[in-house]
Amino acid sequence: MTNFGQRLSIAFTIILMALLAPLAFADSVVTAEATQTSSAHAAHAAHTAAASAGTATLNINTASAEAIAEQLHGIGAAKAQAIVAYREANGPFASVEDLINVKGIGATTLEKNAALIVVE
Repeated sequence: MTNFGQRLSIAFTIILMALLAPLAFADSVVTAEATQTSSAHAAHAAHTAAASAGTATLNINTASAEAIAEQLHGIGAAKAQAIVAYREANGPFASVEDLINVKGIGATTLEKNAALIVVE
C-alpha cells in the first residue's frame, strides 16, 4: 500500500506542477510588460514637462551621432551611433519611447533623457 500511495503522491505533484507552471510564466510576462509600459509613460511625462518648461531639446530624427553623444546623459559614441544606425535602417522615430527599440537603450536611459528629446 505504501508504494502505491507514494506513486500516487508523486503523480499528483507532477500533474499539479504541470498545471501551475504556465501560470507562473504568464505572471512574469505580465510583470515585464507592465514595467515597460510604466517606463514609457514616465518618459512621455518627462518629455511633456520639459517641453512646457522650455528646456533645450534634441530632435532625435535629425541629430548627428556626435550631437546625441554630447547632449544626452549616459549615451556615448557607440550608443549614439547605434541610434543613428537604427534610424537609418528603420526610418524616423515616431515617438521618444521608440528609442527603447535600439540595442543598448534601456528604460533607465530613456527616462533620464526623455525631457531632452523631441521627435519632429
